Amino acid sequence: MFGKVEMKISMQKVGLVLALMAASRLPAADVSIPPVAHFALALSDDEINEYMRYVLLMRPRPGLDSVTVKIFPHNYVSTFMVVDFDAVERWKPGTIPALLRHILRGKQSVWVDYRFTAADSRLTFSVEKAYYDKIRLPAFFVEKMIELYTGKSSAGANR
Repeated sequence: MFGKVEMKISMQKVGLVLALMAASRLPAADVSIPPVAHFALALSDDEINEYMRYVLLMRPRPGLDSVTVKIFPHNYVSTFMVVDFDAVERWKPGTIPALLRHILRGKQSVWVDYRFTAADSRLTFSVEKAYYDKIRLPAFFVEKMIELYTGKSSAGANR
């Protein structure tokens, strides 16, 4: 399923990110790595997608079958997901607004594009556009679904 070398490389980068995130929450005396003024990390689309497959395998999300990510310039990210809306509604009844239930049902593909910004040690994002097949989804609904799955709002994605 996953090549050992490929997974090792990706997991090393993910591990580094997680370690840096954890270290940023510790008092300075507890940090075992010297503080840096600037940190850069490059992950390819393939590495992100490999990690997403791994995470969904290890910690499945109700109704979320797959996620594919494509990174573009200017902090623009495009995602393509296969979502089982019936499973989402069974998991958390009332998640799908009544007006959309006749459309959002069964296993379907969803395309969501968003733009993120980083400022004042916070990462935020805004949904640029979202589609279910060729039907445009309201941004507030998509952001609410993301918040439901992650436990975080787009206003402060780094909590």
